[in-house]
Amino acid sequence: MAVEPWRTGKVIRIVDETYNTKRFWIQVPELERFDFKAGQFVTLDLPIHEQKNKRWRSYSIASWPDGTNIFELLIVLLEGGAGTTYLFNEMKEGSELTLRGPQGVFVLPETIDKDLFFICTGTGIAPFRSMLNYILLHNVPHQNMYLMFGCRTQKDLLYHDEMRSLQSNLDSFTYMPTLSREDWDGRKGYVHSLYEEICKQNTEACEEMHDLKPAKFYLCGWKAMIDDARKKITALGYDRKAIHLELYG
Repeated sequence: MAVEPWRTGKVIRIVDETYNTKRFWIQVPELERFDFKAGQFVTLDLPIHEQKNKRWRSYSIASWPDGTNIFELLIVLLEGGAGTTYLFNEMKEGSELTLRGPQGVFVLPETIDKDLFFICTGTGIAPFRSMLNYILLHNVPHQNMYLMFGCRTQKDLLYHDEMRSLQSNLDSFTYMPTLSREDWDGRKGYVHSLYEEICKQNTEACEEMHDLKPAKFYLCGWKAMIDDARKKITALGYDRKAIHLELYG
């Protein structure tokens, strides 16, 4: 596969999603269409270091392919992070930046013939937002799909109203946010208990004892969550080939 060239992108809109998260809409003027697969990412070359590999920052595309030359990034401000500090402080509407993409193989299967578990923390929700909206807009046949989104508190929830709307409009899709550090009227704790519960229920429902219902697990977020999820999913009896991941940080 050919490597995408570096291009110039123009920031056309910036919106605060939460107290520490911004949404950036970026246009690629030299292209009529910025084509990508839901789940892919772009790499930004930011003027924050002399060495190239220390200037590059990669972010999942939070929007879905729509035939235009505009895409959206969802970025959280990291304490002490040179890249996000630059983006938050220096990028304005009309600013230009250097980017390369799309890149990555964290994408939907060609045929969704198994249940899909989308498991994420923080801005790891971005590629799943892209995938779910793509499935809805293109009426892609699918099995059960679950979005299990772990946050600390309600103020950390991203795209919350949009995900609830998706649950109402997308057949066989369940949105399952959970908070680890705040009591609320929703689920509490970490994401792991959610998929473990559903997988065990599915196993018990099978006619033969301990049969596993076919499923694919997509993991996106911080390393600690992904490491724990890989161990717990294989402990349930699933092969590591059923696990797909995109690591943040």
